[in-house]
Amino acid sequence: MIPFSPASSQLLLCLAANWDASVGRLQRFERLSAGPWVELGPAVPVTLGRAGLAWGRGLHPSMPGRAKGEGDGRAPAGIFAITALFGHAAPDSPFFRAAKLLYLVATRDLKCIDDPASVHYNRIVDQSIVAQSDWASCEDMRRSDERYAVGAVVAHNAEPAVPRAGSCIFLHVWAAPGVPTAGCTAMALADMTEVAGWLDGVAAPVLVQLPQVEYDRWREDWGLPVFAAHD
Repeated sequence: MIPFSPASSQLLLCLAANWDASVGRLQRFERLSAGPWVELGPAVPVTLGRAGLAWGRGLHPSMPGRAKGEGDGRAPAGIFAITALFGHAAPDSPFFRAAKLLYLVATRDLKCIDDPASVHYNRIVDQSIVAQSDWASCEDMRRSDERYAVGAVVAHNAEPAVPRAGSCIFLHVWAAPGVPTAGCTAMALADMTEVAGWLDGVAAPVLVQLPQVEYDRWREDWGLPVFAAHD
């Protein structure tokens, strides 16, 4: 059974060589109606969690094996909705006005809560309007570097969020080529900017992120396009 909606017409496919790989390749695909997936543009290099991948909580069925947990350094494997964009672009900027997905301006009050004890766990909140800040830790969405200059929210462990199942998973700008993340998927600024400008909420975009062995196992059942982690 295909885990995502037939209405989804944008797909980001990210493949890694194996479960422990901290790098991969990401390819955009789109389709008309329920037709075949068609590649769009070249595949781009990405970095993944420093410890590789583990099964996340998303649109796919629950899977046996290693499950992603808070702070494990692994990026989530599976199929996930992409629900919002974020970044430094101001509301009066051309990028903001052109965005086709909900855009969150990364102010200094914008936080992603990674404290499993918080009622806001795995949510992005504006702390200036939260009645009570009940978290001991969080991700600053306005950073001094470029990593969150532009990014997209990956709906891993989405509502209802399971405590300690992992939080604050994004597509964002990498620190440098080959430098792994704490669990997100990162790429060059130019590539992230192009992906963000392409994502369209009407197309119900999804991220499919898998090691090659699981992609080979599930590709036909899940209606995924042909692609390879390496040329």
